[in-house]
Amino acid sequence: MPRQIFAEDHEAFRETVRTFLAKEVTPHYEQWEKDGIVSRDAWRAAGRQGLLGMAVPEEYGGGGNPDFRYSAVLAEEFTRAGAPGLALGLHNDIIGPYLTSLATDEQKQRWLPGFCTGEIITAIAMTEPGAGSDLQGIRTTAEDKGDHWLLNGSKTFISNGILADLVIVVAKTTPEGGAHGLSLLVVERGTAGFERGRNLDKIGQKSQDTAELFFRDVRVPKENLLGELNGAFVHLMTNLAQERMGIAVAGIAAAEHLLEITTQYVKEREAFGRPLSKLQHIRFEIAEMATECAVTRTFLDRCIADHSDGTLDAVHASMAKWWATELQKRVADRCLQLHGGYGYMTEYRVAKAFTDGRIQTIYGGTTEIMKEIIGRSLLG
Repeated sequence: MPRQIFAEDHEAFRETVRTFLAKEVTPHYEQWEKDGIVSRDAWRAAGRQGLLGMAVPEEYGGGGNPDFRYSAVLAEEFTRAGAPGLALGLHNDIIGPYLTSLATDEQKQRWLPGFCTGEIITAIAMTEPGAGSDLQGIRTTAEDKGDHWLLNGSKTFISNGILADLVIVVAKTTPEGGAHGLSLLVVERGTAGFERGRNLDKIGQKSQDTAELFFRDVRVPKENLLGELNGAFVHLMTNLAQERMGIAVAGIAAAEHLLEITTQYVKEREAFGRPLSKLQHIRFEIAEMATECAVTRTFLDRCIADHSDGTLDAVHASMAKWWATELQKRVADRCLQLHGGYGYMTEYRVAKAFTDGRIQTIYGGTTEIMKEIIGRSLLG
């Protein structure tokens, strides 16, 4: 079914992304997986190619185009290439909106040019050892000391945690305020008391550095408060829809790509003297996955278009995130099964997709949280 949401400019951008992947990512990706981290050179190359800060105003070195469809193209092509380690989506679509919508003019001048060139790599530190989706459980504190905040606490599972030069930290600034006593503080590389722990060993996405972060009496300048004091909860809720859309876009793209390579595999692989594709069970499996992908794609494209127009709400973003990532998980499992023993070998794309994609139903809000958001909207 032909897609109708992209114009010629989007497809031209798609070719740019594919060229970038072929030149700057694919040849190095195996080494990055072994190293557990991508090269900073790749980030700078992405900046030179115009793949960073696409929605950042031109006066700060960005592309000046907030059209989410470009982000969707980027997510789709990186997913098809099997290269989630270079987390441009995190940088552009999750961190970017905080800086463009909340930062003061002075902060924008300080941070956005490097954000767009790849000289400044970003992260957001929300999750703690004892607090994931529940913001009220956050224990990291920031005490007002007059000319600075004194930050203490720890974070875990922080994507880009090792590479990040600029970390947006969610901290409790009003102890009695619960989720509404939280603020966003920007901690920069080299700040005294800011330390990085382990580059965590994950089952997938090996080249995407995910770290523990520690803050011990970190003096954060008052001018590094991002947005409103005690306003983090509202700020976080405002930006979560886009984060979830980015994850959902990657989810359906992964499912479609796995279906493509598995369809080709069962045509070529023989069992009992004939191709697997001649077996009715195999045909039914492919038919079911193709239908599920087609239906999901239609919904996702509508959500992409709505988000690009600024009309997508949090409930439909949650629906998209839940459904697309759970579909990705099911398709990855079924496609691995259809590959037989070869599907269990890491040299096959399906094996890597199986482990790389497993996190999709967890980060950005678990499937269970997505269902809760949807349920509350319908039942109160």
